[in-house]
Amino acid sequence: MENMFRLADHEDFFSRRCIWVNGPVIVGAGPSGLATAACLRDQGVPFAVLEKEDCIASLWQKRTYDRLKLHLPKQFCQLPKLPFPEDFPEYPTKKQFVEYLESYAKHFEINPKFNEYVQSARYDETSGLWRVKTVSTSGSNRTEVEYICRWLVVATGENAECVMPEIEGLAEFGGEVMHACQYKSGEKFSGKNVLVVGCGNSGMEVSLDLCNYNASPSMVVRSSVHVLPREIMGKSTFELAVLLMSWLPLWLVDKLMLIMAWLVLGNTDKYGLKRPSMGPLTLKNTMGKTPVLDIGALEKIRSGDINVVPGIKRFSRGQVELVNGEILDIDSVILATGYRSNVPYWLQEGEFFSKNGFPKAPFPNGWKGNAGLYAVGFTRKGLSGASSDAIRIAQDIGKVWKEETKQTKRATACHRRCISQF
Repeated sequence: MENMFRLADHEDFFSRRCIWVNGPVIVGAGPSGLATAACLRDQGVPFAVLEKEDCIASLWQKRTYDRLKLHLPKQFCQLPKLPFPEDFPEYPTKKQFVEYLESYAKHFEINPKFNEYVQSARYDETSGLWRVKTVSTSGSNRTEVEYICRWLVVATGENAECVMPEIEGLAEFGGEVMHACQYKSGEKFSGKNVLVVGCGNSGMEVSLDLCNYNASPSMVVRSSVHVLPREIMGKSTFELAVLLMSWLPLWLVDKLMLIMAWLVLGNTDKYGLKRPSMGPLTLKNTMGKTPVLDIGALEKIRSGDINVVPGIKRFSRGQVELVNGEILDIDSVILATGYRSNVPYWLQEGEFFSKNGFPKAPFPNGWKGNAGLYAVGFTRKGLSGASSDAIRIAQDIGKVWKEETKQTKRATACHRRCISQF
């Protein structure tokens, strides 16, 4: 039986066009993949970037709302070896960030292979190489390719696909239902009652945007949440936290941040925003749950323009029943229910990645696995975490690459269907 599987696998190998990559394959052309590619370029290591969409940073270009700005100051969000333009504001807009990423790719001559959907990737112990199978569709044409490489960099990140919860009666609701990744602006919701499910940064900002377009949002808060001001005394809250952590233990920084948040925002509990028992930074480090950085939503909650409601019991035609028995008439539902990793669906590996699609080893040790496997953008520390991963990965691969390229180059035999393109 084992020999039969080996034979079938051997036949599949020759049924696809095969491309040898003389360096690592990077799966994903978002900020994490671009950062890794740039650092590899700096090390003189060739690479191939595979991207399932038709553009770089598809999450930013296609699945974010128009009013989005970076939540952190630009110095904490720039990628390695190329800072933001000096004339960019402290919190760049979505459009500005995309422009920065496009100029970044151009500067480092990063040319991803677009519309390449990775079906599977696995390590072939017999050859000691990674086999990455992709499919691309153009019109009625379907092309299957197998990339063969020594190193595989998983750069699909924490937000590869949206989470669509199953809620009783949602299919019978009848009104418009969308995930926050489909939301662009509140313009078409003017005058409507909109239920926003979720109270993270996306839920808060979507609710605020709806208010600005004269809609009436109700925001579902099912659990506790930390709300912090984006700035304290003109200083970025994040920047202040980073500064404090260089001198003080985490538990004390948490306490100081909560005291300052109370002084600026007051007691959020009375607005239905109960704080978790765990501090905001500890919660972020242990559970990956990001605190909300308020940019105006709390003021709308205080004024009653944003209605905070408890969890959902069930939907019915044009209505929602809450867990407290209250029934709301609503026109539309926006699911700000977050994103998740898609790694378990395509990477055939069980030692480095856990079932939730994140590396098992916590930061800062979750960037390198066995047999040439790497991960970037899974630190739960945003763009700064992805940048630090990218630098480590490029240095690690670059060290081996430089040592081996010092040796005399020898011709490598290759099957006639295996084409070296990188």
